[in-house]
Amino acid sequence: MRKLSMIVRLPKAVTMTFILLTWINFLFSQISPGDLAEAHAHLEGLSNCTLCHTLGSKVSDSKCLDCHKELKSRIDLNKGYHVSKEVKNKSCVSCHNDHHGRKFEIIRFDTTNYDHQLSGYELEGSHNNIACKACHQQKFISDKQLKQKKYTFLGLQTECLSCHTDYHQKTLSNNCLDCHGFDKFSPAEKFNHAKTDYPLVGKHTDVECLKCHKKEIKNGLDFQQFNGIQFANCNSCHTDVHENKFGNDCKKCHTETSFRTIKTISNFDHSKTDYPLEGKHLTVVCSACHKKAYTEKLKFINCIDCHTDYHKGQLSKPGIPLNCASCHTVNGFQGSSYSVEQHQASVFPLKGAHVATPCFECHKKTDVWSFREIGKDCNDCHKDIHQSYIDEKYYPQANCLSCHDEQSWGKVVFDHELTGFRLEGKHQQPSCRACHFKEEKDGTVTQRFSGLTEKCTVCHTDNHQQQFDVEGVTDCRKCHDFENWKATNFNHNTTKFPLVGKHAEIACTDCHKETIQNNTRFIPYKLSDYRCEACH
Repeated sequence: MRKLSMIVRLPKAVTMTFILLTWINFLFSQISPGDLAEAHAHLEGLSNCTLCHTLGSKVSDSKCLDCHKELKSRIDLNKGYHVSKEVKNKSCVSCHNDHHGRKFEIIRFDTTNYDHQLSGYELEGSHNNIACKACHQQKFISDKQLKQKKYTFLGLQTECLSCHTDYHQKTLSNNCLDCHGFDKFSPAEKFNHAKTDYPLVGKHTDVECLKCHKKEIKNGLDFQQFNGIQFANCNSCHTDVHENKFGNDCKKCHTETSFRTIKTISNFDHSKTDYPLEGKHLTVVCSACHKKAYTEKLKFINCIDCHTDYHKGQLSKPGIPLNCASCHTVNGFQGSSYSVEQHQASVFPLKGAHVATPCFECHKKTDVWSFREIGKDCNDCHKDIHQSYIDEKYYPQANCLSCHDEQSWGKVVFDHELTGFRLEGKHQQPSCRACHFKEEKDGTVTQRFSGLTEKCTVCHTDNHQQQFDVEGVTDCRKCHDFENWKATNFNHNTTKFPLVGKHAEIACTDCHKETIQNNTRFIPYKLSDYRCEACH
């Protein structure tokens, strides 16, 4: 009640003012359809209606453009979104009407599906994948008045450097599109090195850009030098390993295909040096000998100045350098020019089949070929297959030449009378192997020449089944000789039954008839019954 009495007791002037303001507000609310947007709030009030509206008519486009001068200038120049087919001939209020409240977005459109090409600037490549606010920022607007606007899509330029940092810092053209595309900044996909003052050829086409165009920090920014690179001479980029001893025209010897491909094979006359190239040396790449600089002084008097002594000192003599040319030529290391005549002057002259024997048969290879201390006696190289099978008195110091010669191993010359068993008749015809039978020992088949007997039955079959044994020995020579198997030495008259009369005329088989004994055909010659009725 106390508060109410205070209100009732207000002065009349105050009360009238309050009533008047309430009435004016009521009248305005009946005329205005609603509050203006934040951007137009300064135009609020009855006295400002004609700034946008024409009396008795709708909102005037010309009045909108009187205020939005920067937009009018673009329309007058027939530029931008507002002259595109999508907007042209439309009234301003068809897109930007007001009186919807302070928070109303008077500039509003679907940015997701917006066709940026209608603005006069088509989004390409990576530009098509970034948010609008990434480009539409105050820092990219150059016009001072537009820069003061809180919200605007105007004021951007189409030049790359209006948004992007000049990475090249004014060392190249301002038109980035000469080298770059819209997809990515690096590499410069549209750049063609062939159109520069230094077209790339050979191995230069494979070199990474950073090898020549170095990166550095300049003016506090990353910087890569593309302009002003020196290329008059190769040593502008490459180190002159020859220290200017051949001048700076590298193309005299080198190509851009490969630094190691040297043109000196045809252009450089090595014969004018102290070491003319011959044979295989003509095909050797220069760097094989000239391992450092080509002006380095090399030793070349002896072959082993460059080449490893493959024979590991076998052929060297004290105080005398190894002369490879005595066996080899510069036409190739494989094979040897060492002649038979030279070998005849060595400690082992070649004779017979040794002349036709390949070198490697005697000079065996382990890690290297052996040329020293390979022996001079037969069994130094050849295996003694006779070993203990031959009597040493016929075989002094295992000297194969006692029986064999160097012409052919199969040819044997031996005086058999030295053995006490002279070869006669048919015994002279068979080969040694026929009598000196083979025997295998420790996996080696050889022939026995010692410990043999002269008994016939050791080699020959006793067809008489020991009829003529005397104390276990059959002496075949009592009846047979060495010419043939016939019993030319047999005399029947020396037996117990001398042949007399008609007995001397009949065939042996008439009395000595063939029979079978021990499952073998057998002719009994020693008869026990000499009576007439035993046969007649």
